[in-house]
Amino acid sequence: MYAVIKVGGKQYKVEQGQTLLVDRQPHEPGKAFTPSVLMTGGDEVVTDGTKLEGAVTAQVVEHLRGEKLKVFTFKPKRGFKKTRGHRSELSRIQIDAIGPSKPKRAPAKKAADEKPAEKAAAAPAKKPAAKKPAAKKPAAKKPAAAKKPATRKTPAASAEDKPKPARKPRAAKPKEDSGDGA
Repeated sequence: MYAVIKVGGKQYKVEQGQTLLVDRQPHEPGKAFTPSVLMTGGDEVVTDGTKLEGAVTAQVVEHLRGEKLKVFTFKPKRGFKKTRGHRSELSRIQIDAIGPSKPKRAPAKKAADEKPAEKAAAAPAKKPAAKKPAAKKPAAKKPAAAKKPATRKTPAASAEDKPKPARKPRAAKPKEDSGDGA
């Protein structure tokens, strides 16, 4: 039986007992967790998310750092050289079990029967609560003073203030005859 799980934004096809390196997980080494399951396969293929919840359990074996990677940048004819690098933070996990999800248990009936009896006994002991005085309304706000619209000078008013000089008449251009009679 196999399953496809999603861990750290990547998808892995896993089988029971398999160990793999994934991005760093927030769980302590030795602790078990349930990754999100996308599908299980084998005798019967299941892809329904509600049935797959909790179908795979994994255990964090250790936290480690990946291999050191060097990144060298070079631009020819400019004398530009730059070396950078990084190491990935990883976790080694082991797949403990692949199977159907565990059914959710219903609460015990005895506990359910006792609770209504306790509520019924407690109900007569309560006295009706005293009526609270009505909350006071906040004082009404005074209306703001009406604002007068700003006075603007119209272009006509500014024209009256400053007289324009008289225009000179245009000289009429004589029309040229093209000779075609049109």
